[in-house]
Amino acid sequence: MHHAGLGHDVRSTVLDAAARLLREHGARGVTTRGVAHAAGLQAPAIYRLFGDKDGLIEALAEHVMATYVASKAVSAGETSGDPVADLRAGWQLHVEFGLANPELYALLNTSRRSEPSPATAAGIQVLRTLVRRLAAAGLLRVDERRAVTMIHAAGTGTVLALLGMPAEERDFDLSHAMFDAVVNQILVAAPAPQNTAAPDMTTVAVTFGTMVSDLPALSGAERALMAEWLSRSLARLQTREVP
Repeated sequence: MHHAGLGHDVRSTVLDAAARLLREHGARGVTTRGVAHAAGLQAPAIYRLFGDKDGLIEALAEHVMATYVASKAVSAGETSGDPVADLRAGWQLHVEFGLANPELYALLNTSRRSEPSPATAAGIQVLRTLVRRLAAAGLLRVDERRAVTMIHAAGTGTVLALLGMPAEERDFDLSHAMFDAVVNQILVAAPAPQNTAAPDMTTVAVTFGTMVSDLPALSGAERALMAEWLSRSLARLQTREVP
């Protein structure tokens, strides 16, 4: 137990040193040799702890993100009961984090790696949860995968666009405008059960898709087949919606 705790302390020391170098010297300051020196270690220790520089950057991102979220007193499981308000709060937190950590955000989102970093993947998973709540409430008029992709792309683009502007010239209304633009594209005006007109077919299919896993008297194979049918129908419905 003592050794495990010691390892955790060393890891935290390294990540604190890396975060300091990133703030003070930018991305170029985060080298394995530089981080090791700042943490009072030899470079091989960094490789033992993190594998390589990419592993160090990924761990740094998770460390900085966790610290930032904790400073905002935000819990990943917190909900307000209003899925749109929760999505807006998640969007705002994402934008604020990117602007507060420009070098790290750029490292995470301009990487040429084929797979997203664990920190980015964790953020996307939170987004999927938020989108699932929208779908379950009958609010989505595109399928969940498309909604997640659109929100993620728009959010990332918004942060990178703001970071590309001189700090004194940043238009912070851009964030709100982009959020509203995406929401207007993916959400219906009101939940389908409350609409007086006939509900949109895509919205009904998306909402029903959130319930497939809970349907009784069906085998796993039957649920999988039903999900496949819904996915195929949604693809056709959305193709027809394209102008």
